[in-house]
Amino acid sequence: MSAARKLYDLAAADPDIRFSPFCWRTKLALAHKELAFETIPWRFTEKQEIAFSGQQLVPVLVDGEKTVADSQAIAEYLEATYPDAPSLFGGAEGHALTQFVRRWSDGVLAASLVRILVPDIYQMIDPKDQAYFRESREARLGISIEALAAERSQHLPAFQAALQTLRATLKGQKFLGGETPLYADHIVFGTLQWGVKTSSTPLLETDDRVSEWMQAVLDYYGDRVAL
Repeated sequence: MSAARKLYDLAAADPDIRFSPFCWRTKLALAHKELAFETIPWRFTEKQEIAFSGQQLVPVLVDGEKTVADSQAIAEYLEATYPDAPSLFGGAEGHALTQFVRRWSDGVLAASLVRILVPDIYQMIDPKDQAYFRESREARLGISIEALAAERSQHLPAFQAALQTLRATLKGQKFLGGETPLYADHIVFGTLQWGVKTSSTPLLETDDRVSEWMQAVLDYYGDRVAL
């Protein structure tokens, strides 16, 4: 495999703002495997840039001659291709438990955030993406972006409620993976980083146990994870 890896990574109008929860999972997974990589900023309507992957969404990883799309598929690929590097899942049992974490994060945590974040994301993405984003998100959610912005505060309690189980878990351990982060941490971190990177108002206090855990994840990987 080539040492030169490229990851197509969702960006706002400002290329330094990378906010996809799924791309964050992959960046942390690559850092966990101690693999060097370059991120390429990509925007919603730049479908032609990743057409070679057979996919219209990011993350897309190019690892030498191999191309892999979808964060879960990339994690599985990394675990199988680099077995001598630190494990993402901590064995078969950890892999099975990670599927529960993934479904909880996508189905509960992300679901509690989407109606809060969509209006803010609309404002920060490249203008060329706004028509696509509006049409796709309004169709998906059944409500206009302006109406979502007006009712934003109504959805904050559901987000805070979704965090209670995570807070309770992290009171008794450093990471979801125990003493070191695993892919379960990457999944939940990615969902919350989506909010941190896009919300117009802070969603977490700095002394919140969840905030402390997020910083611990970043500190663990250091400069191995960019943006």
